[in-house]
This record gives sequence, structure tokens and C-alpha cells, in this order.
Amino acid sequence: MSVEQSKYMPDQEAGAGDFASFGLHPELLRGVEDLEFTRPTPIQADAIPPALQGRDVLACAMTGSGKTAAFLLPILHRLRDKPRGTTRALILTPTRELAAQIQEHITQLAKHTRMTSAAIFGGVGMGPQEQAFRRGVDILVATPGRLLDHFQQPYARLDKLEILVLDEADRMLDMGFLPDIRRVLRHLPSTARQTLFFSATIPPPIHQLTREMLTSPATINLERKQAPATGIAQAVYPVAQDLKVALFVELVKRDEIGNVIVFCRTKHRANRLAEKLEKQGVPAAKIHGNRSQAQRTEALAGFKAGRYRVLVATDIVARGIDVDALEHVVNFDVPNVPEDYIHRVGRTARAERTGDAFTFVSPEEETDLRAIERAVGKRIERRTVQGFDYTSKPREQLEVPLAERIAGIRARKAEDRARAKAKADRKAQLQEGESRGRTSSAPAGVGGRGSRARSGGRPPSGSRPGGSGRSSGNR
Repeated sequence: MSVEQSKYMPDQEAGAGDFASFGLHPELLRGVEDLEFTRPTPIQADAIPPALQGRDVLACAMTGSGKTAAFLLPILHRLRDKPRGTTRALILTPTRELAAQIQEHITQLAKHTRMTSAAIFGGVGMGPQEQAFRRGVDILVATPGRLLDHFQQPYARLDKLEILVLDEADRMLDMGFLPDIRRVLRHLPSTARQTLFFSATIPPPIHQLTREMLTSPATINLERKQAPATGIAQAVYPVAQDLKVALFVELVKRDEIGNVIVFCRTKHRANRLAEKLEKQGVPAAKIHGNRSQAQRTEALAGFKAGRYRVLVATDIVARGIDVDALEHVVNFDVPNVPEDYIHRVGRTARAERTGDAFTFVSPEEETDLRAIERAVGKRIERRTVQGFDYTSKPREQLEVPLAERIAGIRARKAEDRARAKAKADRKAQLQEGESRGRTSSAPAGVGGRGSRARSGGRPPSGSRPGGSGRSSGNR
């Protein structure tokens, strides 16, 4: 299963009833059954009924809680009997990966229906996305930036839109998408529509946006305190910064870590860690903002298929990526925002499963760790690895020291300037040579007359006997 759901949900945690009790169409119930869903999660039990009634919904729901199906099932039910060929639902989401994931969920849940969908995001060609607009697929899942690109074209019109979903709204705020969201809203029809608003937290800017967008919404779990899922076993491994790679490899070789997503602070560190793991014989893929969409898709698909044991990532995948039965999450670098810790470790123990979340903490990261512990309301267990040499010195560092990086950047810039100057000098010499060639080959009285006249090489035509007639002829 890849949808955020588990068939192994304890009764006391599950929502009341079953999916049939919602009155969903039998074709959708078949899709639910194919995915082996049995009981609704709490967010599904609370959100699906008002959404089916056409009410606006404001849901404060953590990733991994089953929220994707909580908004997809009502949309699919409401649109099933509508005429095809018109886009009636738009789902806005912050990242390419999450857009692709939601579109995959739609395909799974709607496979016994005739409903269609498409994902609209950057990093891939716009041609197939344009065709989705022109065909009028039932549901579009889009990132704000690429959607705005399409809105510049006459084919991208959503005049019949009936349902709008904002998923991971607080993440879109964090990524600076709030102005883009407002621009998207200006392109949507002003007629009444249903809006479903999902966010893990409701900071003031998001609260203001909900007031602008929602009408008498059904409000769900708005005050829910953030905390890791109860099935996550958390542990901290104190270790020097330079020994983090060695410690991670040791845990992998001892099989204390299974399939794992490893979070790094920067793209550079993610690249270097993936390279070092490959050298140690640990199959690893990497995914971050500098990777092309094709590379990101291949990395995630390869990890899900088991071709890679380790997926090294930045926070671009901290939310919304669902990996079935992920065993471990490792914070290679301690996040400096507690909410990022919650979302990172939320990649495991999804929908009431269990999983482990390990955090490597160097002495300089202790302050950030204490902030995380205050946020989760407890001290996280400290562990050491028996037999691991905490005093060893690595032969090479994961990250080039800052002074060396600055020196390298300056050296590269100096080389670039030298190459640019040499290129400009060659161009100037070439132009000068061409100019001399034109001057020396020009017929008398045409190209060379003016320069010779200015240099005194030939008197003006009027000063030579009989010269005026010949001069007129030459002009």
C-alpha cells in the first residue's frame, strides 16, 4: 500500500464505523477494499462527512494521519456522476513529490471509475500538462509556481471549478508560496466553491488565509498539539560531527538500520553522504532541490522498489512522501526547527505502524536538540554503540571546512575572471585584425579615402587640378 492508511489500526484509535457508513459510491468502496483499508482514521471519520455535504473544511492534521484519503474520497464521490471533460477540482500542494503522490492516490482510489486526473508541477515538460488542461481532466493536482506558468496561456482556464483543496498549507507558507497562492486564487472563478483546507499547524498568516477563503467551515483538531506518532521509537546518538558517517555505516552493517531515509541539513552534505555510502557498498540515492525531476522520481521509485537501501534527502521530502513500511528515519543533522523534526520522523510509523527515529547529535547541536525535547515534551533516550571507536579520526571530512570552501570559491572566481579577460582580449585582437584587413583591401577613394584624407596622405579633391570631376565620380 502506498496511500496513507493501514489495515492494522487499533479500534480505540480508529474512527467510528467503516467506509460504507459514509455512503460512498460502491465503485469507490471497491477501490478502498483493494487498498485493504478497513476502518477510517480519526481525521477521515471527522472530515469525510462534512466534505460529502459540500461544507468547507478546516483540518489541522499531521502527515501520516490519512488526510489524503480524507479529502480525495469526498471529491471522487461528488464528481463521479458529473459529465466528463471539465476540470472541477484543484488540489494545491507545495512540492512536486507530494503532487505526484496525491495523483497516484487518486488513480488507486478511482480505478473502478471513469474519472481522470493529472499532476501539474515543474521540472518536466509542459506539453502533457497542457493536454490535461485541454482534455479537462476531472482533478488537477498542482504546485503553485507551475500552475501560474500555465495560467499565462489561454488554454489554462478553470471556469467550472467546484472544489479547491489546499494541502500542507503551513508548508507552503514556509516555502514562500503564500503570494503565489493568492495569485492562483485570482485566476479561479468567483462563483461559490467548496474549499478543503489541510495544515499541520495554523500560524497567524495561515489563519488569516482561512478567514479569507472559508465559509462556516467544519473545524477539525485545530488545537491538536504536535507530537511524533505514538509508534515511533526515538533515540539520540551523541557523536562528533566528523564521525557521523562512520557511525551510520556501522549501524547499517550491524543491521540495526533497515531501509531508511536520512535527512541532511544541506544539499552539499546530502551529495557527499550519498557518495561516501556508495563507496562503502551501501546502495544509496539522493533527493534534493538541485536534482532534476527525473532524478528525483528515479531516486524515490528506486528506494520504494528496494534498489536503494538508503534515501539521503533534505527537507524537501519531509512532508507528504509516503513510503510503505519505512523502518527507520535518521536525522543525520539535527533540524533547527522542532516542527521539522516532527515531520521528518513522521515518515516512519505511518497510520499506526511502528518505526524508529534516530538523531545524530554533535556537541554544537545540543541547543537545537533541547528545543526539540521541549516541543515533544520529554527527554529523548541517549544511546551509544558498543564497540564503536568514538575517538577515531576520519581520513576525510564529510564537509569541506568553511575556510577551504571560501578559498576554493575565490580561486574559481579568479579563474573565471582570467578566462573572461583572455576571451575579451582575443575578441578585441580579432576585431582589430579584421578592421586592418578591410582598410588595406579597400579601393582608393572608397573605404580608405576618408582615413587617408584625415591622416594627410592625400589632399582634398578640390585642391588637385581637375580633381573635382574625378572625385565626384568616385563618390
